[in-house]
Amino acid sequence: MAAPTLQQPSFLLANLKADATTKPLLQRCQDLVKIIDDYPAKELHLIFPWLVESVFGSLDGIIAGWNLRLLHSRSNEYNIVMEFLNPSGPMMKLVYKLQAEEYKYEIPVNYLPGPVKACIQEGVLPDCPLFHKKLQFPLSGLLTLNLALNPFEFFMFNFAYCLITPKVGQHGSSTDSAYFVLVDTYLKYFLPSEGSVPPSPFSDSRGSVTAPSPRSSSVSFAGYGVHSPSLLKHHIFHQPSVNADPAAQEIWRSETLLQMFVEIWLHHYSLEMYQKLQSPQVKEPFTPTEEHVLVVRLLVKHLHAFSNSLKPEQLSSSPSAHSHTHPSPLEEFKRVVVQRFVQQKLYLFLQHCFGHWPLDASFRAVLETWLSYIQPWRYTGEKMNPQPDQNRTVPEKWEVFVQENLLMYTKLFQVFLNRAVRTDLVNAKNALMVFRVAKVFSQPNLADMIQKGEQRFLEPEHVLHHRQPRGYLTPTQGGSYLSSRQKVVTDMVFRVKSHVYALEGQDCQYKQMFGTELRGAVMKLIQIIAQARQTAKRISDHSNDMAANTSFLSWFSLGSSDFSTSFSGAELDEGGECLKKTHEYLDRALENLCEIFKLTQGQLTQLISNLGSSQDDGNCKQLPDCIQGENGLILTDLGRRQFGVHMSTLCSRPDFLGRLCRHYLTDPNSNTKLKHSPMSRRELERSRQPRLSLRPLASYRTILLLLLLYVFGALLSFGPVSSTLVILAGGFLYGLVMTLFSDKLKTH
Repeated sequence: MAAPTLQQPSFLLANLKADATTKPLLQRCQDLVKIIDDYPAKELHLIFPWLVESVFGSLDGIIAGWNLRLLHSRSNEYNIVMEFLNPSGPMMKLVYKLQAEEYKYEIPVNYLPGPVKACIQEGVLPDCPLFHKKLQFPLSGLLTLNLALNPFEFFMFNFAYCLITPKVGQHGSSTDSAYFVLVDTYLKYFLPSEGSVPPSPFSDSRGSVTAPSPRSSSVSFAGYGVHSPSLLKHHIFHQPSVNADPAAQEIWRSETLLQMFVEIWLHHYSLEMYQKLQSPQVKEPFTPTEEHVLVVRLLVKHLHAFSNSLKPEQLSSSPSAHSHTHPSPLEEFKRVVVQRFVQQKLYLFLQHCFGHWPLDASFRAVLETWLSYIQPWRYTGEKMNPQPDQNRTVPEKWEVFVQENLLMYTKLFQVFLNRAVRTDLVNAKNALMVFRVAKVFSQPNLADMIQKGEQRFLEPEHVLHHRQPRGYLTPTQGGSYLSSRQKVVTDMVFRVKSHVYALEGQDCQYKQMFGTELRGAVMKLIQIIAQARQTAKRISDHSNDMAANTSFLSWFSLGSSDFSTSFSGAELDEGGECLKKTHEYLDRALENLCEIFKLTQGQLTQLISNLGSSQDDGNCKQLPDCIQGENGLILTDLGRRQFGVHMSTLCSRPDFLGRLCRHYLTDPNSNTKLKHSPMSRRELERSRQPRLSLRPLASYRTILLLLLLYVFGALLSFGPVSSTLVILAGGFLYGLVMTLFSDKLKTH
């Protein structure tokens, strides 16, 4: 690199772009460290947007950047990247250096989450203060609106957006990627559970880094609607003085980071949009990936730990002996962070995932995110002694949280029930998910807290006298939780009602978790669990019988199949172990459900006996799992695989019949495809399972071959029926021969 005094900014950017294609990453980072130290902000300003894009990739996904989501600790470049992007590293030093000069960088409104973009395009101010007073109105009209963000906001926007940028051919949900670790690092740095946010490593001539000051918009909106300003607006929207508390100067970074993460990762659904999605004609606006959900869970867990680190003397909302001590801005932030910033958007995000996620084991990521949110007591930072499951009592102090998050428990439990009854519970991974939910809700005290919250919501004498806008309450109605000196409504009845109406709308039809309707749904789930348990036992017993018996065809060397090539011994052992786990998970799930809904052993026995008496009649008449479509019944994802148990049983036989079934129902090259295919592992594992596929009949080659065979049959005076029988017989004989001589064919 040339000396700074001899090089113009345009040459600096040109040289950096040239180096990006020729120099290794280590050399480029070393050059950037020197440039950030030596060049003034005026020249660094010109390279900043390019540098951010080269690191995180472009917003449209065309430029991959450093591929942080695929970079793992075993990579040689991992440590280089982590050191450069560390919260106190060179990149953040550049951000602070530009921040002191109040530079602005534009982001097209089109890249904002759907509800935010819709608000702006309709001329309504978004509810999030992060986007206030930042709109740039070009002469060409509203179609090319931009947001003017300060350097810190611009950096965090691109970092957060990197997670949801569609990147072709990239799959994975690893929690040891550079991106996942960086999210964790930024959260711990800017939202610390202990101590305060470290001061920025760069200081301007005045000795402090000032918070961003707002710029007035050149065009006013037609309508503002009702919005809630930042709860910490005196720290964010006003320039702090040089003599101000350093924590007050730095707290805006914490709130900016959190709001950016929540808006970009969670705010893809509004209540109105979710209601429209119930129509089958409406296309989903956004589909999160498993990796996305895992990062959201990391955010939820950290926010609980951050909130729970609030000092005990700050927990009280009423004046006390500590009233003379003014809480720090960070302590104020901890008190409101979950309810004010996360609850509503996370609720809609989870509700969408529950309703639209495939009925397979990948749903575990969504499930654990939900269970993490509704168990904040797990993230108190206290070293709890291991206790038996039945003694894990929820402390009474969490009753307020449970009731102020009532829908997170009751409504999402109901939606989970709808999934569970449509899921193949013979699969150990699916059985585990049902057990996990039942175990969490069976914690002593939790069901009582939920039931008490429902009773408070349903009390008729406490009714909201006039409709409030969804999601935001005035300070006199309990919308402000910031200061113990402010007058707050302590009536929990009002709080619970406010919570439900804020998340579901004033006209919501609430279904009680412990009401008659949901109790009936739980009874149905219990019967399905019992049926799955019987099926798992039947498969296990049948497999044991087949392993003990020797096929008659083994006398002719036909029973010694090449079973290991398609179903290895390890897979057989694993399958048997999975069936044992299935039985264990379902047994414990039944016990926990009985505890939650106060079912006696006699009631449970009666339910299972009713199932046994009607099972034989039902099996012969029951249709696969279907939904009613415009043109009749449509098979669900479960219905397509509902008879897969029988095919799996046949294909697992070690005799000639098992070999013949594997020839017709499985793909012999699936193991090779699993290693080399760019498809997701979930899809490939599904393709390895025995199945009946009619797709080959749709290929032009197959159609042409069948046509020629029918023409040839006509020449031999065969009718269509006779030709069809001959073709089927020929196909069967071909499979028979291939199965008989498969060993010899593989040898040669």
